Formats: sequence, structure tokens, C-alpha cells
Amino acid sequence: MNRTVAGAAITSALGDFCYETTTVILPGFLAVLGIPAAALGLIEGIADAVASFTKMVSGYIADKLGHRKLLVLAGYGLTPLGQALIALAVGWPLILLGRMVSWFGKGLRGPLRDAIVIQAVSPETRGRAFGFHRAADTVGAVLGPLLGVTLLGLAQGWHWSDDAGPFRFVLWLSLIPGVLAVIAFLTLVQDPQHSPNPALKFFGSLRGLPSRFKRYLGAVGLFGVGDFSHALLILAATTLLTPSMGVVQAAQLAGLLYVWRNVVQVAASWPVGWLADRVGHLPVLVAGYSLGITTAALTALAFWWDIDSVPLLAGIFLIAGLYVAVQEALESTVTAEMVQADTMTMSIGALGTVNGAAKFLSSASVGVVWTAVSPVLAFALVAGFMLAGTFALLRVRA
Repeated sequence: MNRTVAGAAITSALGDFCYETTTVILPGFLAVLGIPAAALGLIEGIADAVASFTKMVSGYIADKLGHRKLLVLAGYGLTPLGQALIALAVGWPLILLGRMVSWFGKGLRGPLRDAIVIQAVSPETRGRAFGFHRAADTVGAVLGPLLGVTLLGLAQGWHWSDDAGPFRFVLWLSLIPGVLAVIAFLTLVQDPQHSPNPALKFFGSLRGLPSRFKRYLGAVGLFGVGDFSHALLILAATTLLTPSMGVVQAAQLAGLLYVWRNVVQVAASWPVGWLADRVGHLPVLVAGYSLGITTAALTALAFWWDIDSVPLLAGIFLIAGLYVAVQEALESTVTAEMVQADTMTMSIGALGTVNGAAKFLSSASVGVVWTAVSPVLAFALVAGFMLAGTFALLRVRA
């Protein structure tokens, strides 16, 4: 624990407080605007793709120029700007633009912030440092949606010109922690010594990455094709609960289930890092990927049996929280074990690019297959890709 790790954790908590509030109410917001599931899948998929390609470019620029903190600050500043655009939206185009702006900022800051944290601690404590960072990050992802769902419920009793009014009210309030995140990173985080590398070539550096790391990226990408946005998991819960509760109450309860998922992630993140520091980061990551397969398969079964039981849905969200805790805490630390220090930021960016491109395919395909065929087939399909990615990761481990 040091000032940089703590400062990055506080900043991430505030940033997640901002944009996770949108994540939890966005499915309900789209529902009252009459926008279908296919649009949500495309919005989330395109936003993930924007973030992913930004990550690799920002990592390359940071390694080449040696400047990271200013880019991270710009990334955090774009998040509240994107939220404001979503709050103004009356249809899907402006929602897409707002999500793209926010996720461009997320892609800009992610690998640079992770590299700062990695270089601020010893290799022997990376798992615990990232576990702590991700736990703090997810505290914001718990408090933001929880407050958002609460305010959404309170605002239902107020007078609004249309059903979207309460959702817009929550979106505008979410800008406050987004601005505080920028201030926190500016004042608390110290970027460790990072020498510029002006001779670094983008494509040459990519070709020069270790072959084992490239196989690792292939496994992550294959798993990522099934790793759908959990905004679609919220929409799944909303859809399953709406017949018995109505859309507004179902959206609130689905939001609380997402909060529960984030609580599980908070509780699991540091123990996951502690365990990985002792038994190895890659084996624990394989176990986490197995939980991802279980999440997708159970969601498919929930639609097959038309489950509207809140405890059973809570069990699915619990497993989702466990697998995300492993994935977010360890994918970057496994990367750091496989590459050289002078290309680490770019390598983490490459990881983010592979993840985001795969998640674009996943979220878009889930939304389209859900709308065109059935949600059962959509979630069964992504479970199959997750399974293939897990087997590929086992080969990397061997």
C-alpha cells in the first residue's frame, strides 16, 4: 500500500460510481424510450470496441513519450461528458455517442493507470495491489448503482413530462463523482519514473512481443467473444421479471441484482489477488474463466425455463461477480509476467484491444441473436466461446 495505489483506487471508485450508475439504469432507460435489445447490444459492443482500440494506441504513445498522468486525467474527464450526452438523448444515436465518448476515455486511461500501479509495487505483491485496486474500483460500482436505483425509485413519485424523466435525473447527478475522480487522480497519484522510448515502433513492437504472450492474447480473445457486456445480464433479469412485476419495478430489481454482483466482486477481489500471489496468477485466471462459462450457461437456462425467481437470478449474478473479480484482477498481472518492462504499457493496451474487440462481437451478437432468434440461443452461443477460450488458456499454461 502506498500513495499511488491508494490514489488510483480512490479515483477508480469515483469513476466507477459515475459510469456504473449509467450501466445499471441504461437498460430501463432504453426500455422506456422503446429501443430494442439489439440496439443495446450494438451500443455496448461499439463502445467496448472504441475503448479497446484506444487502449493499445494510448499504451504505445505512453511508452514512446514517457507521459502517462496527463492522458489518464483526460480519460477520466471524458466520462462525465459522455454521461451528459446520454442524459440529453431521446433516441439511440445520442446514447451511442455518449457511450462511445465515455468508453474512449476509459480506453485512454485504463492501461496507463494499470502500468502506473504495477510500477508502484513489487512483483511479489502485484496480485494483492490489483486486488485492492479492483475492490476499491468496485466499491464505486456498488454505491453508484445502489444510489441510482434508490433515486430512481424516489423520483417515480415526482411529476415528469414523460417516463424517461427519472432516468435523466439520475444521469445528471452521476456527473458529480466523475468530476471528483479527475481531481483525485490529479492530487493523489504520483507516476513512477518512466523513461521515454522515442525509437519505439508500433508495428515492430507488436511483432516483437513474446510468442507465449501472443498465444495468451489469442486465448483471452476467444474467451472474450463470449464475454458479453453485463448490461445485457441486467436486461435479461429485467425481461424475466417484467411479466410479474412491470417494467419499472423489474428494472429497479435488476439494478439491485447488478449491485449484488458488484458487492461479490468487492468481497472477492483482494482474496483472489492474495491467492494468485501464492499459487500463480494464470491457474487462478483459468478458474475464473470457468465461472464465466457457468454464468452464460445458467442465463440461457433461466430463459429456457422462464425463471422469475429473484434468489435464483441472484445466484447467477453472484457467479458473475466472482468471475469478473478474477478476470479484472489478474489479466493485467499475467501480462506483466510475460513481457518486458519497456513495452508493458503497450502490452496491457494490446490486452485491452483484444478484449474490447472480442466483447464487441459478443455484445452485438447476443443482442442480435436475442432479438432475431431467442435469448436461449444467444447465451448458449457465448457460453461455447467462453469454453473454447478456457481450453486455449489451459494450453498457454502448459
